[in-house]
Amino acid sequence: MPSAEQVAAAVAPQPEDAARERALRAGLEEYELEDEDLQLLEGEEGGEGATVAPLALPVLAVVGRPNVGKSTLVNRILGRREAVVEDTPGVTRDRVTYPAEWSGRDFLLVDTGGWEVDVAGIDKRVAEQAEVAIDLADAVVFVVDATVGATDTDERVVRLLRRSGKPVVLAANKVDGPSMEPEAAALWALGLGEPHPISALHGRGTGDLLDAAMDVLPTQSARDTAIPDGPRRVALVGRPNVGKSSLLNKVAGSERVVVDSVAGTTRDPVDELVLLKGVPYVFVDTAGIRRRVHQTSGADFYASLRTQAAIEKAEVAVVLVDASEPLTEQDTRVISQVVDAGRALVIAYNKWDLMDDDRRPYLEREIEQDLVQVQWAPRVNVSAKTGWHAERLVPALETSLASWDTRIPTGRLNAFLGELVAAHPHPLRGGKQPRILFATQASSRPPRFVIFATGFLEAGYRRYIERRLRETFGFEGSPIAISVRVREKRRR
Repeated sequence: MPSAEQVAAAVAPQPEDAARERALRAGLEEYELEDEDLQLLEGEEGGEGATVAPLALPVLAVVGRPNVGKSTLVNRILGRREAVVEDTPGVTRDRVTYPAEWSGRDFLLVDTGGWEVDVAGIDKRVAEQAEVAIDLADAVVFVVDATVGATDTDERVVRLLRRSGKPVVLAANKVDGPSMEPEAAALWALGLGEPHPISALHGRGTGDLLDAAMDVLPTQSARDTAIPDGPRRVALVGRPNVGKSSLLNKVAGSERVVVDSVAGTTRDPVDELVLLKGVPYVFVDTAGIRRRVHQTSGADFYASLRTQAAIEKAEVAVVLVDASEPLTEQDTRVISQVVDAGRALVIAYNKWDLMDDDRRPYLEREIEQDLVQVQWAPRVNVSAKTGWHAERLVPALETSLASWDTRIPTGRLNAFLGELVAAHPHPLRGGKQPRILFATQASSRPPRFVIFATGFLEAGYRRYIERRLRETFGFEGSPIAISVRVREKRRR
């Protein structure tokens, strides 16, 4: 790959490029062009306007013991199925933040895992994340199952909420009709004020609950940590138990998400704002992609759909691969998902520090063979558990995002293609040779190129153009899309 200086020199327009562009564009007037072609040739990709850095939005956390309907309530407030919901207790494990709005008020809604007492292992870490959510929130919605009543665990949560000093709104869930309201009234005994009878599943009473929450929620977060303007979004993806959550915790410098040896710990995508070398990034920890979506079921099915959505919302994806095992079909599928979504790509080989020195040269050769289709992606060797070489992730992210944003001036692009065709013309097929008339970069993020030609360009020749584009202009870490529009001369 060329260096940054070489790329800058290659992209810089030359004096003769503008004249070439005008001549080629004028030549296109002899050909039948569609309205879409004219719009492409006339339009320039507008730069995104500067946005004003937002205030620090207030944070409303939804807490309670397992299976009381917290995630169902979150989905009801958001108006869409965002949080993973299943009848099985303990589906939600991490604290997951969603932007929300009610009555013209913007706020951040935090879904948490079920809080339990005297638990060990993964359940203990889930409870710890719920406690962190309470600590970081500006107000809390405490959800209790009215059909069961207040349990010993609920009373322990009440003591925790009182110690936090945060305003609390009590939600008596699963009150599906007026006949259930006496059970809700019994929750006055918790000492948290009026219990609001709701049915998160059917939406009954949730409006009154949100009105009460807005009364105690400040207009700006007391933490005063507004998300900086325009942080780049990074999705951490890979198969289950490959170390995505461990890497996020190590990069963030704190235990942001639940980590356990049990595969599939993460189910909801988890957004975390992380400063790396003073630059803000939003890291999205995702559920491990197990197999094809149609072969999954239950919580894993919804988790896989949300992982795909997280990739599409991100700008760059870090695909984690286990260096201690051969590359699997699942790994290849995850990489393909990122490329098909048009996102910048970084491949991180985890557990590299565990490789013995004799094994590493052989592994390097295996990697070159396995990743032959994405040789353009930067690769970093890391240890998510110890943080070994985690700092190398930053330059890899910067390189991929810079390539993803790259735009080649039209004159420079056509000069490049002119030199390329002169040195290596398209092969003759049936006595005819397609001629490239004009090319333009339709968009960046990812870079998309449109070539006008007199005939169809074979797939092999398009791959040759892509390879030469990368050799000349870099594009390390970014997929490239090249489309060909065949146009005929106007009839006289």
